[in-house]
Amino acid sequence: MKTVIEVQHLHKKYGDTAAVDDVSFTVHEGEIFGILGPNGAGKTTTVECVEGLRKPDLGQISVLGLDPRRDRAELTQRLGTQLQDSQLPDKLRVAEALRLYSSFYRAPADWHALMDVLGLADKAKTRFGKLSGGQKQRLSVALALVGSPRVAVLDELTTGLDPQARRGTWELIEGVRDRGVTIVLVTHFMEEAERLCDRVAVFEKGRIVALDTPAALAEGVETEQRIQFRPSVPLDDGLLTSLPDVTSVTHRGDVVVVTGTGDALNAVTSVLARNQIIARQLRVEQASLEDAFLALTDGHAHAGQN
Repeated sequence: MKTVIEVQHLHKKYGDTAAVDDVSFTVHEGEIFGILGPNGAGKTTTVECVEGLRKPDLGQISVLGLDPRRDRAELTQRLGTQLQDSQLPDKLRVAEALRLYSSFYRAPADWHALMDVLGLADKAKTRFGKLSGGQKQRLSVALALVGSPRVAVLDELTTGLDPQARRGTWELIEGVRDRGVTIVLVTHFMEEAERLCDRVAVFEKGRIVALDTPAALAEGVETEQRIQFRPSVPLDDGLLTSLPDVTSVTHRGDVVVVTGTGDALNAVTSVLARNQIIARQLRVEQASLEDAFLALTDGHAHAGQN
């Protein structure tokens, strides 16, 4: 796959604090590349160096073959950016903002069409200060795309949005990727990363501690499975507790909850089948990206700025 972003041995310090400490990664054309990490892990500093907004102390960065600092004017024509805290004057109307931003680019997108695609056409004359949180985020994405970029960097895209607006934004981003735009997504929502990202880099204390697909990161976590079901007939717990991969069997009313490791699911379902017991409403809880994130970052539950 073609590489569109390459970061090699990136370093950035603020005083005596190493915000980014020897970070290297590549982003492939057409993928959604996620960046996760706790507060102060170096996420935003890293993407701001990629965007040319900050000067690294050491290291090399190439975006579409350009140096973000040396070639910043050219890179701004090819790179779209949605910052962590994007604000516009409250009285600026949606159409005015898009018309203004489109004038900055050599070959801008059709901003009228962009309003239609992003569900903003009926808000064309609405002032920024009157937009809902979801509408502001959609406008922020529209402004990042109005220059017809080949790469878009989206930082904390859905922070502050309600669940419905968040899911709508996810569908929007999937559509943007389908149009051929490579996306770097900084997020602290595990479900968002699992839904959208092809690969994820997990940052901790200025370093990348893991980089893989969300599924592969989850599979690497040693955690117990929880298997829940309603048996079709009364069940003798001994059938399950005797299995080597089962660690416990409990009951919540008529629901049986089995905790186990390794091949517990296959072992449990095989025993039930041999005894002609149907597992109704079967549900399995396995390791998730959030489990991997917590294991890799010393149990920090939240990611955020920097």
